[in-house]
Amino acid sequence: MTKSLVLIGSIGAALISVANPCVSAEPRAVIELFTSQGCSSCPAADKLLSELRSDSSLITLSLPIDYWDYLGWKDTLAIPGHTARQKAYSHVRGDREVYTPQVVVNGVAQALGSDRGEIEKAVVQSRQSTPSLSVPVRVTVADERVTVTLPNGSGDGMASEVWLCPLSRSVPVGIGRGENRGRTLTYTNVVRRWVKLGTWSGKNETFTVPVDAIKSAGVDAVAVIVQSGSSEKPGAMLGASLASLR
Repeated sequence: MTKSLVLIGSIGAALISVANPCVSAEPRAVIELFTSQGCSSCPAADKLLSELRSDSSLITLSLPIDYWDYLGWKDTLAIPGHTARQKAYSHVRGDREVYTPQVVVNGVAQALGSDRGEIEKAVVQSRQSTPSLSVPVRVTVADERVTVTLPNGSGDGMASEVWLCPLSRSVPVGIGRGENRGRTLTYTNVVRRWVKLGTWSGKNETFTVPVDAIKSAGVDAVAVIVQSGSSEKPGAMLGASLASLR
């Protein structure tokens, strides 16, 4: 079954990089880093995320938020929907913890974004508590189209959301004011936009998106995630994959 795309501008939800044009993998974890150019504690986490990106078992996403903009520097990569997504996660977990740099692992566990050990603990915890990333997601880029294929699966009959995330693999930013004034920081796998492809309830699905519809300045890769729940109440990551647009 082939579905058409639905473009979402700014939502309560949020990407990644790889060199291969076609990837079919079952990663160990999706790591979402909520970060800000105006946060003095974030550069260490941004650097760690760039290191974790080299681990092929991890899908790393940088989600810049906007709630520190009042400190004197407006984050040039922030999306209001990233702030909403971070808050939605905290409500679902019930801990109301919203801070930077914060990492959310597989949609269910959180850790300090600059602490490698705590992130690994969160990866293990997330895989023990939920059936994380059990759905193989195939992403192919060919003939100026991105094709996403999901298999038949056991599923529980509950529809999960399928999201495609255009991303920029590396973005250097010179910070002019605020806590990081005078520094040039590089952000990796920056989520630039969210595109809702549709839903998956355990049956074979195929979605196609024209590359021109998702590729804007700086976008050179895509990530696809299958996540239980909704953008307002995000749950466990059921599957994920990524592909280069170059």
